[in-house]
Amino acid sequence: MLFEKWEGIGNDFVLVAADVAHACWGPAGPGPEQARRMCDRRRGIGADGLLLVEGIDRGVPSMSVHNADGSRAEMCGNGLRCVAGLVADHRSLSSGELVVQTDAGERRCAFRRTAEGAFDVAVDMGAARLGPVIEVVVREHRLSFRRAEVGNPHAVTFDPCPDELVDELARELDRSTRGGCNVELCRIVQAERRLEVTVWERGVGRTLACGTGACAAAAVAVADGVLPAAEPLEVRLPGGALRITVDAPGLELRLEGPARRVFRGEFDVYTEPHP
Repeated sequence: MLFEKWEGIGNDFVLVAADVAHACWGPAGPGPEQARRMCDRRRGIGADGLLLVEGIDRGVPSMSVHNADGSRAEMCGNGLRCVAGLVADHRSLSSGELVVQTDAGERRCAFRRTAEGAFDVAVDMGAARLGPVIEVVVREHRLSFRRAEVGNPHAVTFDPCPDELVDELARELDRSTRGGCNVELCRIVQAERRLEVTVWERGVGRTLACGTGACAAAAVAVADGVLPAAEPLEVRLPGGALRITVDAPGLELRLEGPARRVFRGEFDVYTEPHP
């Protein structure tokens, strides 16, 4: 199986053409075991997710997202930028726009080539939908989270949390939320109009970056009036920085950041179970 490995500020993905995947695994595509095996960082290629891409060379491209644990996700902001870069690269385009179909709907991407196999990509992410505030208690630490939908579910907090509790707290919140959720722990640097975000992704765990998580955090900060609307905000994650613009009052989101091909390769597809 031919594949490409791409990353967006450290959030890394295995990208496979959908027709190649179907030729190997049948019309249903990869199951959870196949996704886990490819994303395994010791026995596989290693990635936060597997992305199947249809229409790489012509037409309207689409992507489906398989998390590292084999579960499906509706949307992935960093993955979407990587898919836009892959399509632009295969079509030998240096700049322009394209629309990518996702399980959360169509997303328009504007891209600009910055180097061989590298692009800056800006994505119209649609509108954030904010939900209720929920509270989680872990080892006597009580934190308040705001629910936010950005094509996929998130829970955002600006309450301080000791680093050693992040994984336990995020797993508890994910387990206790119907359908699970991604978790963002944020700190606002108002003087620099910047957010610093630690992200825990549903189906993956802690990652270096999460595009939709950055969008959710920015939307909550703007809705709460602590950061301004209608201008680019820096959202700094462990893997690097993204630029998020939130337009009020509808909380329409624009996500900007890099996407880079790491390498191309071949993967041997086996039928026996992965240990």
